[in-house]
Amino acid sequence: MTRQRIIPIIAAASDSPLQRRRYLTQVGFFVLFVVAPVFDLLRYDLVAGHAWFLGMEWHVGFDDFSAGRIGLGEITANVLLRIFVPILGAGALLIFTAWKWGRLYCGWLCPHFSVVETINRLLFRATGKPSVWEPRQLPPREPDGTRVRFDARWWLLTVPLAVAFAFTWAVVLLTYLLPPFEVYGNLLNGTPTRNQFIFISAGIVVLSIEFLFARHLFCRFACAVGLFQSLAWMGNKGAMVVGFERERAAECASCYSACNHACPMRLKPRTVKQQMFTCTQCAQCITACRTTQRDNPGGPLLKWVSAEAARQNEAVMSARRPTWKEGQ
Repeated sequence: MTRQRIIPIIAAASDSPLQRRRYLTQVGFFVLFVVAPVFDLLRYDLVAGHAWFLGMEWHVGFDDFSAGRIGLGEITANVLLRIFVPILGAGALLIFTAWKWGRLYCGWLCPHFSVVETINRLLFRATGKPSVWEPRQLPPREPDGTRVRFDARWWLLTVPLAVAFAFTWAVVLLTYLLPPFEVYGNLLNGTPTRNQFIFISAGIVVLSIEFLFARHLFCRFACAVGLFQSLAWMGNKGAMVVGFERERAAECASCYSACNHACPMRLKPRTVKQQMFTCTQCAQCITACRTTQRDNPGGPLLKWVSAEAARQNEAVMSARRPTWKEGQ
């Protein structure tokens, strides 16, 4: 197999059972992200001055404390039980998941990362590159040799969709702070308040720029949630990681680094864990390897490993540098 087969490999990734399951979880979580404020599942209402959680008003009791209706002991207990315990509990669950399995939240749930992948695919069709910062195009041929034409007209869909995502995000974020029906009602009637208009307009501008030019860069270098997950993951040598059968490295020459091209974070999976610090466990590299090596009697060279297998994989990968050209 030559470099001419990269494009269908990337397309095939979304057709695998694993990627279909991941896609469904992403869609489900994105829907939850949008409707959570509407059903008062989780939001903080600046107008009412209290939070909502699972349809219930979530009061700490500062007003009651100021009015003398509750004492210092009760307000302290409320702050601990209704603010710190939920936040620390959610954070502990996220960190434990990352410690054991890596950044699963990012690759399988995060509504931002689903936008990253969507824009990547559209930009690839428009320019042959999944990012404007990519140094060169990916090879534009089908497995049977049929040439695939990159078409700049895909920009006519890429840019409006990025703006549409930015608008959606800006509006949804606002509904986490203000009554959702007020926000949506004002938008439908074309009468948003001055502050609502400023918030949504600024959100559209900032998020459109981010979605078009810095999607995966934000995930790699600016996302605090991702950073803490990565730190937890790096702290566990037995955590689940993409493992590579180093002894079969020569077989990688047949697919021209398909796993590298498939990664939405623009990482190189056949390397040490430290170089995969921001891996989101999306498994697109694994799917690409399965696709390119489907006729290989030895099977794919990439797969998830954990526990002792993860430790051995890291030891082997650290022992010597790869001999193939990973930059390809």
